[in-house]
Amino acid sequence: MKVCDLGNDGGKVLLVKQGGHLSALGTKCSHYGAPLASGALGNGRIRCPWHGACFSLKTGDIEDFPGLDSIPCYKVEVTSNGGVKVRAKKSDLAANKRMKSMCSRDMNNNTTFVIVGAGGAGQCCAETLRQEGFTGRLVMVSEECVLPYDRIKLSKQLDATPEKLQLRNEGFYKEYGIELMLGKKAIELDTDKKVLTLDDNSCLNYDSLFLATGSRARKLNIPGIDLKCVFTVRSIADAGAIHKALNAQSNVVIYGSSFIGMEAATYCIGKVNSVTVVGRSPPFKETLGTELSDRISQMFLEKGVKLVIEKTVECFRGDDNGRVKEVVLSDGSTLQADVVILGLGTTFSTDYLNQSTVKLNSNGSIPVNEYLETNVNSVFAGGDIACAPVLANGGQEATIGHWQLAHYHGRVAALNMIATMCQKTSLASVPFFWTVLFGTSFRYAGSGGYANTLVVGDVDKLKCAVYYIDGDGLVKAVTTVGSDPVAAQFAELLSSGRQLTKQQLETNPNDWWIQA
Repeated sequence: MKVCDLGNDGGKVLLVKQGGHLSALGTKCSHYGAPLASGALGNGRIRCPWHGACFSLKTGDIEDFPGLDSIPCYKVEVTSNGGVKVRAKKSDLAANKRMKSMCSRDMNNNTTFVIVGAGGAGQCCAETLRQEGFTGRLVMVSEECVLPYDRIKLSKQLDATPEKLQLRNEGFYKEYGIELMLGKKAIELDTDKKVLTLDDNSCLNYDSLFLATGSRARKLNIPGIDLKCVFTVRSIADAGAIHKALNAQSNVVIYGSSFIGMEAATYCIGKVNSVTVVGRSPPFKETLGTELSDRISQMFLEKGVKLVIEKTVECFRGDDNGRVKEVVLSDGSTLQADVVILGLGTTFSTDYLNQSTVKLNSNGSIPVNEYLETNVNSVFAGGDIACAPVLANGGQEATIGHWQLAHYHGRVAALNMIATMCQKTSLASVPFFWTVLFGTSFRYAGSGGYANTLVVGDVDKLKCAVYYIDGDGLVKAVTTVGSDPVAAQFAELLSSGRQLTKQQLETNPNDWWIQA
């Protein structure tokens, strides 16, 4: 891979040679603008080094996510003297991304597809349906009253507005005939009659249905939980309410030491009087392991965040105005609190299915097959609520609530909603997620439990890769910091059907990608 300058302010292109074939593409990922030249080159595609999105070398089309747009693909030829000639539109060079062509609504087509949920899965499903030629009625139902937005930024940017986070503008949905039913909640599903009932008592008849209602923030049933200024972070309204409550004198207590809690702490410190994180275990220990947990804890302490570990909250106490003022811990000690943020995980938003024929697991998730089909014909499920096979973990079923996988589920569901039996698309993505703490990015690729870890690099200098290895010596996942594109390379390795062993890693700790 090589970035080439077209000269005369003509912009740059990414030139790729693979299998004797040349491709000329946009240089940046369409998601957040990562330089693709430093990504992982797979078989016929390139993977973004930051968040794992994949683009076809042949067309530039996005094949795995996150993000909604593809990248430009330019005409390229080898000249008689051995040079390379690239022809590109200046507008494509400037934009460095493109939206795949989409069809509009045909009013003569009465087939109706309904998408319940307007997160990453729902949005990607709707766009894929229009990209693949579905011209029937297409309805997206959202409990929130704003256009679909980039939800994962909420805990990182509590001051963000709906306009800054929206995935598409209002005109997009009108142009492509995607009906948005905002501020509506699904309350009942009759799969025999193929009718979805909403909380305003309106009904939607459907021919095919995609369930992507995601999760809701977990709240504890403890005294004081309903006091003013005790918040969860799930919606744009939640983030806005927290931001409004913060000021320079605020003492903030965050309950939960994983992604939501620690990202919120990162945002708050420096803007308020104090930030204290209360957690059952050290930050990220259960997810990322001891080595990174210890180093991340050090980062937060150095920034002035107080950590209260191996404690739980017994109750919240309020003032005469019903506003929280104190947090009581399990050891009887107390913390002054003007604002409390709960980051205690989520529960699945599937209550509306309790009386339906759609099968639910005991935890409320929806079991689906490799095509995201539920037990009911023409009903699909994806995103957080789907308990689906995971390629990176030997096809074992799991619920994984990550933005990248939600997008991917949306695309696969759409393809299968319009497919015939012989054209079905099975799941084949590797989970990929990330967080940013005080400007330092941590990337995780893979899935599955592990027995031990192997560290390559320097954890103290935040330039390392931590590999998670199961009892059979197989590497199940990796977390990287300051080590791009290792996470992307590992994801690409698993997606190609290969595996990495502990022995290979110990033999070639820095070039296993080439050796594998």
